[in-house]
Amino acid sequence: MTAIDEFLSMLAAERGAAANTLSAYRRDLEGAEAAIGDLAAADGTALARLGQAWSELAPSTAARKSSALRQFYGFLVDEGLREDDPGSALPRPAPRRPLPKVLTHAEVEALFGRAEDEASGDRPAAIRLLALLELLYGSGLRATELVSLPLSAVPRDAPLLTVTGKGGQARMVPVGGRARTALSRWLAVRPAGGRHVFPSTAKSGHLSRVRLFQLVKELALRAGIAPERVSPHVLRHAFATHLLEGGADLRVLQTLLGHADIATTQIYTHVDSARLVALVNERHPLARGGARA
Repeated sequence: MTAIDEFLSMLAAERGAAANTLSAYRRDLEGAEAAIGDLAAADGTALARLGQAWSELAPSTAARKSSALRQFYGFLVDEGLREDDPGSALPRPAPRRPLPKVLTHAEVEALFGRAEDEASGDRPAAIRLLALLELLYGSGLRATELVSLPLSAVPRDAPLLTVTGKGGQARMVPVGGRARTALSRWLAVRPAGGRHVFPSTAKSGHLSRVRLFQLVKELALRAGIAPERVSPHVLRHAFATHLLEGGADLRVLQTLLGHADIATTQIYTHVDSARLVALVNERHPLARGGARA
């Protein structure tokens, strides 16, 4: 077993890392090894060369790769597989996390207005779309969490869903009255069989993420909103931002979104600040060429 394999085994066993996470770590580590040779034996000089190898990458991508390598060398030292930690020689790009796209309240209303009109009849596809939309914006679910939601996660009475998020971490997510109503309507017309709330004949047994993205963008187009402005993740961002605007506590928001690190949730404070700056620039009298002192 190689040092990389041992490191990945540790991530799986001790941190409960998901398969996708392990694959991402493997790609980053094996890519670095292809660039500079055996990682387990590499010194600081070799690691410093990665800066050139990563020069064309986005800062966020290079920062992720650098983080994977630092963890790898920390593991080697902890396990006694090497005495020194050369991780300090790794490039330290400063990633700039872009502010997430956020829908306005008017756009959300237009999107829901169209979905509700289409679901006013008895067409299962329209009712399903409304339920999907309500859970994306009303509960802030990730696309993968939503499409893979098992029937067992939907309780009969309690207004909560049990969701399995990144890294296999389970959390309780509140479901508002509107979402519960939409979900109940969908379950009443849902095709029999299968163990998922939103079943499919696909190999996975549930609606695919790709199809969910298509459905949301198609709805946006019908609602008169540019499709590139809307996606399941944008609706999750809108859920978080609009809750923060309404006075939600950042720690509560972290729990609702399933973020392991509060730093991830803090991006929404920047979104809110950006909104306030835009509001001042748009509405302040001086911004409109008003009177000067």
